[in-house]
Amino acid sequence: MDFIRKNLFVIVAFVVGWAVGLFIFGWWLTPVEYVWEANASPNDLAPQYKDQYVNAVAISFGQTNNPQVVTQAFSVFSDPYAVICAAIPSAPDQATLNTYHEMARVVSGGQDCTGAAVATPLPGDTGQITPPAAEEGGGNGLIILLIIVLIVLAVGIILVLRMRSSVSDDEGPSTYYDMPEAGPISTEEVNAIPLARFPSNYTYGRDNFDDSHSIENTNGDFLGECGVGIAESIGADSPKNVTAFEVWLFDKNDIRTVTKVIMSDHAFYDDAIKAKLAPKGEPVLAAENEVIVLETAALIINAEIKELRYGEGGNLPPQSYFETFTIELSAWAKSSDAGATVNVQAEGDDLLAY
Repeated sequence: MDFIRKNLFVIVAFVVGWAVGLFIFGWWLTPVEYVWEANASPNDLAPQYKDQYVNAVAISFGQTNNPQVVTQAFSVFSDPYAVICAAIPSAPDQATLNTYHEMARVVSGGQDCTGAAVATPLPGDTGQITPPAAEEGGGNGLIILLIIVLIVLAVGIILVLRMRSSVSDDEGPSTYYDMPEAGPISTEEVNAIPLARFPSNYTYGRDNFDDSHSIENTNGDFLGECGVGIAESIGADSPKNVTAFEVWLFDKNDIRTVTKVIMSDHAFYDDAIKAKLAPKGEPVLAAENEVIVLETAALIINAEIKELRYGEGGNLPPQSYFETFTIELSAWAKSSDAGATVNVQAEGDDLLAY
């Protein structure tokens, strides 16, 4: 899947090129024309080959002196008199010329080629028929229209790919490196430096919901990680009926990972579920605008529940599983200078001099 995502533009370009070449050029603009020549007749010959045909008939007629030879040989022509007279300039000798005139009398009922208008071939003329010139404008117009369509299509594909690349993948964390808007809520009075905010959104059916985020300072130094994921579901339905989430904080300067379990109303008051989840972390009842505090030796996370909505229907108890759940993790680093005072509304350079 990653290969397809990374090479999507190449794949789309290949498919579009193949389709344009096959359907537009191959079947529409320049289709292959098949001509069946099994029933071709001497009447379809080019002028120089008609002259050779007339000469062959003249030889046969001179040997047999049978008018039927001429009549049958030229019955396939729409205007045999004109064909015979057109061959006059190519007669090899006087005897053959006289035979041509005699054949003309046979097919015309007594008139030779003396009074017939005979075309004189131009120097270098091979006698081949010159095909009529194609109508100007029509073909060029179609080609120009096709080029415009291809350009518009290519621009559209590039814009779509850029828009997709600028949006995070639906299965991955929705991370924004904005600064927290206020000071942290902490278990003790500390000075802290704001680092980042990480919004996460769960919707029913996202069974692989597990957002994790790296915590770094402005110098890019790794400080730890935090995240939120599914802790427990109820029922045997698919997709899962999520009844609890776990939010956690890892500090590289601390040997433990702090975890708290955010439970639905049903799970929080169900002793069996509560006991099952107790080893994972401290239980917290889910409520909008509730702020869950996670704190280690050097980091503080305020996990604020921005929105939640329970699912309805089915055979499950009311308020037992989440339809939507939105939480925002705000990260701070504890200042090593206990006497320092941090103004979270200060300018970014002064604020993040960590």
